[in-house]
Amino acid sequence: MSDYANDVLVSADWVDEHLDEFQSDDPDYRLLEVNNPTVTADSEYTAYEEGHAPGAVFLDWEEDFTDQTTRDILSKDSFEETMGAAGVSEDSTVVFYGGGRVPNWFALFAYWQFKYYGHEDVRVLNGGKDYWVANDYPLTDEEPDFPSQDYSARGPFESIRAYRQDVEQAVEGGLPMVDVRSPEEFSGEIIAPEGLQETAQRGGHIPGASNVPTATVLNDDGTFKTADELSELYADAGITEDQSVVTYCRVGERSSIAWFALVELLGFDDVQNYDGSWTEWGNIIRSPIEKGEAE
Repeated sequence: MSDYANDVLVSADWVDEHLDEFQSDDPDYRLLEVNNPTVTADSEYTAYEEGHAPGAVFLDWEEDFTDQTTRDILSKDSFEETMGAAGVSEDSTVVFYGGGRVPNWFALFAYWQFKYYGHEDVRVLNGGKDYWVANDYPLTDEEPDFPSQDYSARGPFESIRAYRQDVEQAVEGGLPMVDVRSPEEFSGEIIAPEGLQETAQRGGHIPGASNVPTATVLNDDGTFKTADELSELYADAGITEDQSVVTYCRVGERSSIAWFALVELLGFDDVQNYDGSWTEWGNIIRSPIEKGEAE
Protein backbone atom coordinates (compact mmCIF):
# COMPACT_ATOMS: atom_id res chain seq x y z
CA MET A 1 0.00 0.00 0.00
CA SER A 2 3.07 2.25 -0.08
CA ASP A 3 2.10 3.79 -3.41
CA TYR A 4 -0.77 5.74 -1.82
CA ALA A 5 -0.33 9.34 -0.74
CA ASN A 6 -1.20 8.66 2.92
CA ASP A 7 -0.80 5.64 5.17
CA VAL A 8 -4.48 5.27 6.09
CA LEU A 9 -5.38 1.82 4.76
CA VAL A 10 -4.61 -1.16 6.97
CA SER A 11 -4.69 -4.80 5.94
CA ALA A 12 -6.73 -7.54 7.57
CA ASP A 13 -3.44 -9.04 8.76
CA TRP A 14 -2.58 -5.76 10.50
CA VAL A 15 -5.92 -5.67 12.29
CA ASP A 16 -5.56 -9.33 13.25
CA GLU A 17 -2.14 -8.62 14.74
CA HIS A 18 -3.57 -5.77 16.84
CA LEU A 19 -6.68 -7.54 18.19
CA ASP A 20 -5.30 -7.51 21.75
CA GLU A 21 -5.02 -3.73 21.64
CA PHE A 22 -8.50 -3.38 20.15
CA GLN A 23 -9.95 -5.46 23.01
CA SER A 24 -8.17 -3.52 25.75
CA ASP A 25 -9.95 -1.03 28.03
CA ASP A 26 -7.08 1.32 27.22
CA PRO A 27 -8.46 3.63 24.49
CA ASP A 28 -5.22 3.76 22.47
CA TYR A 29 -6.79 1.52 19.79
CA ARG A 30 -10.45 1.30 18.83
CA LEU A 31 -12.07 -0.76 16.07
CA LEU A 32 -15.45 0.53 14.85
CA GLU A 33 -17.89 -1.46 12.72
CA VAL A 34 -20.29 0.88 10.94
CA ASN A 35 -23.24 -0.90 9.41
CA ASN A 36 -24.27 -0.98 5.79
CA PRO A 37 -28.04 -1.61 5.89
CA THR A 38 -29.33 -4.85 4.43
CA VAL A 39 -31.98 -3.35 2.18
CA THR A 40 -32.55 -6.13 -0.34
CA ALA A 41 -32.97 -9.88 -0.03
CA ASP A 42 -29.67 -10.54 -1.82
CA SER A 43 -27.55 -8.07 0.13
CA GLU A 44 -24.52 -9.80 1.60
CA TYR A 45 -23.88 -8.54 5.10
CA THR A 46 -22.89 -10.45 8.23
CA ALA A 47 -24.81 -8.64 10.94
CA TYR A 48 -22.77 -7.41 13.90
CA GLU A 49 -24.63 -9.56 16.40
CA GLU A 50 -23.96 -12.65 14.25
CA GLY A 51 -20.22 -12.05 14.16
CA HIS A 52 -17.70 -9.21 14.21
CA ALA A 53 -13.98 -8.70 14.65
CA PRO A 54 -13.05 -9.13 18.34
CA GLY A 55 -13.12 -5.80 20.14
CA ALA A 56 -15.15 -4.02 17.46
CA VAL A 57 -17.73 -1.51 18.66
CA PHE A 58 -20.92 -1.29 16.58
CA LEU A 59 -22.16 2.10 15.38
CA ASP A 60 -25.26 2.67 13.27
CA TRP A 61 -24.79 5.24 10.51
CA GLU A 62 -28.26 6.78 10.97
CA GLU A 63 -28.52 6.66 14.75
CA ASP A 64 -24.90 7.40 15.60
CA PHE A 65 -23.64 9.60 12.76
CA THR A 66 -26.69 11.65 11.73
CA ASP A 67 -29.19 13.94 13.41
CA GLN A 68 -32.61 12.68 12.34
CA THR A 69 -34.32 15.94 13.35
CA THR A 70 -32.12 18.31 11.34
CA ARG A 71 -31.29 15.67 8.68
CA ASP A 72 -27.63 16.61 9.09
CA ILE A 73 -24.44 15.06 10.35
CA LEU A 74 -23.88 15.12 14.09
CA SER A 75 -23.29 18.43 15.82
CA LYS A 76 -19.91 18.80 17.48
CA ASP A 77 -21.41 18.20 20.94
CA SER A 78 -23.27 15.10 19.78
CA PHE A 79 -20.18 13.77 18.04
CA GLU A 80 -18.10 14.18 21.18
CA GLU A 81 -20.78 12.53 23.33
CA THR A 82 -21.26 9.59 20.95
CA MET A 83 -17.57 8.85 20.53
CA GLY A 84 -16.84 9.20 24.23
CA ALA A 85 -19.64 6.74 25.04
CA ALA A 86 -18.09 4.29 22.55
CA GLY A 87 -14.83 4.37 24.49
CA VAL A 88 -13.01 6.51 21.92
CA SER A 89 -10.71 9.36 22.92
CA GLU A 90 -9.36 12.07 20.62
CA ASP A 91 -5.96 10.35 20.83
CA SER A 92 -7.22 6.88 19.84
CA THR A 93 -6.01 5.12 16.73
CA VAL A 94 -9.43 4.43 15.19
CA VAL A 95 -9.90 1.82 12.47
CA PHE A 96 -13.20 1.65 10.59
CA TYR A 97 -14.74 -1.20 8.67
CA GLY A 98 -18.15 -2.14 7.29
CA GLY A 99 -19.83 -4.51 4.88
CA GLY A 100 -22.68 -4.88 2.43
CA ARG A 101 -23.32 -4.17 -1.22
CA VAL A 102 -20.29 -1.85 -1.28
CA PRO A 103 -17.55 -2.68 1.26
CA ASN A 104 -16.95 0.12 3.77
CA TRP A 105 -19.89 2.11 2.33
CA PHE A 106 -20.94 3.76 5.60
CA ALA A 107 -17.64 3.15 7.35
CA LEU A 108 -16.05 5.76 5.12
CA PHE A 109 -18.87 8.20 5.83
CA ALA A 110 -17.88 7.81 9.50
CA TYR A 111 -14.20 8.24 8.55
CA TRP A 112 -15.00 11.50 6.71
CA GLN A 113 -16.97 12.77 9.71
CA PHE A 114 -14.05 11.97 12.03
CA LYS A 115 -11.78 14.00 9.74
CA TYR A 116 -14.33 16.81 9.67
CA TYR A 117 -14.13 17.01 13.45
CA GLY A 118 -10.35 16.83 13.42
CA HIS A 119 -9.53 13.32 14.61
CA GLU A 120 -5.93 12.76 13.56
CA ASP A 121 -5.29 9.00 13.60
CA VAL A 122 -8.05 7.34 11.60
CA ARG A 123 -7.64 4.36 9.28
CA VAL A 124 -9.71 1.95 7.21
CA LEU A 125 -9.63 -1.83 6.93
CA ASN A 126 -8.93 -2.42 3.24
CA GLY A 127 -11.71 -4.62 1.87
CA GLY A 128 -14.01 -4.04 4.82
CA LYS A 129 -16.04 -6.68 6.60
CA ASP A 130 -16.65 -8.62 3.40
CA TYR A 131 -12.92 -9.28 3.07
CA TRP A 132 -12.55 -10.08 6.78
CA VAL A 133 -15.34 -12.66 6.70
CA ALA A 134 -14.47 -14.16 3.30
CA ASN A 135 -10.88 -14.81 4.36
CA ASP A 136 -11.78 -16.47 7.65
CA TYR A 137 -10.40 -13.92 10.07
CA PRO A 138 -11.71 -14.33 13.64
CA LEU A 139 -15.30 -13.44 14.49
CA THR A 140 -17.07 -13.21 17.82
CA ASP A 141 -20.55 -12.39 19.07
CA GLU A 142 -19.21 -10.89 22.31
CA GLU A 143 -19.89 -7.16 22.53
CA PRO A 144 -17.26 -5.05 24.28
CA ASP A 145 -18.17 -2.61 27.04
CA PHE A 146 -15.35 -0.09 27.19
CA PRO A 147 -15.03 2.69 29.77
CA SER A 148 -16.43 5.97 28.48
CA GLN A 149 -14.01 8.75 27.57
CA ASP A 150 -14.06 12.54 27.64
CA TYR A 151 -13.78 13.24 23.92
CA SER A 152 -12.83 16.74 22.77
CA ALA A 153 -13.02 17.44 19.02
CA ARG A 154 -10.68 19.91 17.32
CA GLY A 155 -12.98 20.67 14.39
CA PRO A 156 -15.08 21.25 12.48
CA PHE A 157 -12.83 21.70 9.46
CA GLU A 158 -15.09 23.09 6.78
CA SER A 159 -12.52 22.81 3.99
CA ILE A 160 -13.52 19.18 3.36
CA ARG A 161 -17.29 19.80 3.26
CA ALA A 162 -19.44 21.33 0.51
CA TYR A 163 -22.77 23.02 1.08
CA ARG A 164 -25.48 23.89 -1.43
CA GLN A 165 -24.04 27.33 -2.13
CA ASP A 166 -20.64 25.77 -2.82
CA VAL A 167 -22.20 23.46 -5.38
CA GLU A 168 -24.07 26.36 -6.97
CA GLN A 169 -20.74 28.15 -7.36
CA ALA A 170 -19.15 25.00 -8.77
CA VAL A 171 -21.92 24.74 -11.39
CA GLU A 172 -21.53 28.40 -12.33
CA GLY A 173 -17.74 28.15 -12.47
CA GLY A 174 -17.62 24.86 -14.35
CA LEU A 175 -15.66 23.14 -11.60
CA PRO A 176 -15.47 19.33 -11.70
CA MET A 177 -17.89 17.23 -9.69
CA VAL A 178 -17.81 13.49 -9.13
CA ASP A 179 -21.21 11.78 -8.99
CA VAL A 180 -20.54 8.32 -7.56
CA ARG A 181 -24.06 6.95 -7.90
CA SER A 182 -25.01 4.17 -10.28
CA PRO A 183 -25.45 4.99 -13.99
CA GLU A 184 -29.20 4.49 -13.52
CA GLU A 185 -29.31 7.10 -10.76
CA PHE A 186 -27.05 9.46 -12.70
CA SER A 187 -29.24 9.29 -15.82
CA GLY A 188 -32.44 9.80 -13.85
CA GLU A 189 -33.84 6.34 -14.62
CA ILE A 190 -34.13 5.71 -10.86
CA ILE A 191 -33.88 8.10 -7.92
CA ALA A 192 -32.23 5.89 -5.29
CA PRO A 193 -31.05 2.32 -4.77
CA GLU A 194 -33.76 -0.17 -3.92
CA GLY A 195 -35.02 0.00 -0.35
CA LEU A 196 -33.38 3.28 0.70
CA GLN A 197 -35.90 5.79 1.99
CA GLU A 198 -33.98 9.08 2.05
CA THR A 199 -34.57 10.32 -1.46
CA ALA A 200 -35.46 13.22 -3.79
CA GLN A 201 -38.43 14.27 -5.88
CA ARG A 202 -36.52 14.29 -9.17
CA GLY A 203 -34.02 12.05 -10.89
CA GLY A 204 -30.91 13.12 -12.78
CA HIS A 205 -27.59 14.71 -11.89
CA ILE A 206 -26.00 18.09 -11.19
CA PRO A 207 -25.01 19.85 -14.43
CA GLY A 208 -21.40 19.24 -15.37
CA ALA A 209 -20.89 16.27 -13.06
CA SER A 210 -18.92 13.20 -14.14
CA ASN A 211 -20.18 9.74 -13.25
CA VAL A 212 -17.60 7.55 -11.49
CA PRO A 213 -19.68 4.86 -9.72
CA THR A 214 -18.45 3.84 -6.28
CA ALA A 215 -17.61 0.25 -7.10
CA THR A 216 -15.26 1.26 -9.92
CA VAL A 217 -12.60 2.35 -7.39
CA LEU A 218 -12.53 -1.13 -5.84
CA ASN A 219 -11.18 -4.51 -6.84
CA ASP A 220 -13.42 -7.58 -6.94
CA ASP A 221 -12.43 -8.44 -3.36
CA GLY A 222 -13.47 -4.99 -2.10
CA THR A 223 -9.94 -3.64 -1.66
CA PHE A 224 -8.99 -0.35 -3.27
CA LYS A 225 -7.35 -0.26 -6.67
CA THR A 226 -3.76 0.93 -6.91
CA ALA A 227 -2.91 4.62 -6.97
CA ASP A 228 -2.03 4.41 -10.66
CA GLU A 229 -5.34 2.74 -11.47
CA LEU A 230 -7.28 5.32 -9.47
CA SER A 231 -5.42 8.22 -11.10
CA GLU A 232 -6.24 6.85 -14.56
CA LEU A 233 -9.87 6.24 -13.62
CA TYR A 234 -10.41 9.81 -12.46
CA ALA A 235 -8.32 11.36 -15.23
CA ASP A 236 -10.52 9.58 -17.78
CA ALA A 237 -13.46 11.36 -16.15
CA GLY A 238 -11.69 14.73 -16.34
CA ILE A 239 -10.76 14.82 -12.64
CA THR A 240 -7.18 15.89 -11.95
CA GLU A 241 -5.39 17.11 -8.82
CA ASP A 242 -4.89 20.68 -10.08
CA GLN A 243 -8.62 21.40 -9.67
CA SER A 244 -11.12 21.96 -6.88
CA VAL A 245 -13.40 18.92 -6.81
CA VAL A 246 -16.80 18.22 -5.25
CA THR A 247 -18.00 14.66 -4.64
CA TYR A 248 -21.65 13.72 -4.11
CA CYS A 249 -24.11 10.82 -4.11
CA ARG A 250 -27.51 10.43 -2.44
CA VAL A 251 -26.83 11.59 1.14
CA GLY A 252 -23.03 11.86 1.21
CA GLU A 253 -22.10 8.30 2.22
CA ARG A 254 -20.97 6.73 -1.06
CA SER A 255 -19.30 10.00 -2.04
CA SER A 256 -17.18 9.74 1.12
CA ILE A 257 -15.48 6.80 -0.60
CA ALA A 258 -14.58 9.00 -3.57
CA TRP A 259 -13.44 11.76 -1.21
CA PHE A 260 -11.24 9.21 0.57
CA ALA A 261 -9.77 7.90 -2.68
CA LEU A 262 -9.00 11.38 -4.00
CA VAL A 263 -7.69 12.95 -0.80
CA GLU A 264 -6.15 10.13 1.20
CA LEU A 265 -5.03 7.73 -1.51
CA LEU A 266 -4.16 10.13 -4.35
CA GLY A 267 -3.23 13.20 -2.32
CA PHE A 268 -5.57 15.74 -3.91
CA ASP A 269 -5.45 18.99 -1.92
CA ASP A 270 -8.87 20.50 -2.58
CA VAL A 271 -11.79 18.06 -2.42
CA GLN A 272 -15.12 18.65 -0.68
CA ASN A 273 -17.80 16.09 0.07
CA TYR A 274 -21.32 17.41 -0.53
CA ASP A 275 -23.20 15.49 2.14
CA GLY A 276 -26.54 17.09 1.22
CA SER A 277 -26.03 15.41 -2.15
CA TRP A 278 -28.89 14.44 -4.46
CA THR A 279 -31.44 14.24 -1.64
CA GLU A 280 -31.01 17.99 -1.16
CA TRP A 281 -30.27 19.07 -4.75
CA GLY A 282 -33.00 16.96 -6.32
CA ASN A 283 -35.58 18.44 -3.96
CA ILE A 284 -34.71 22.12 -4.48
CA ILE A 285 -37.27 23.95 -6.57
CA ARG A 286 -35.65 25.53 -9.65
CA SER A 287 -32.24 23.96 -9.07
CA PRO A 288 -30.74 22.98 -12.46
CA ILE A 289 -30.47 19.29 -13.25
CA GLU A 290 -29.50 17.19 -16.22
CA LYS A 291 -30.73 13.79 -17.31
CA GLY A 292 -29.21 11.13 -19.49
CA GLU A 293 -26.14 8.95 -19.54
CA ALA A 294 -22.62 10.19 -18.94
CA GLU A 295 -20.80 11.33 -22.03
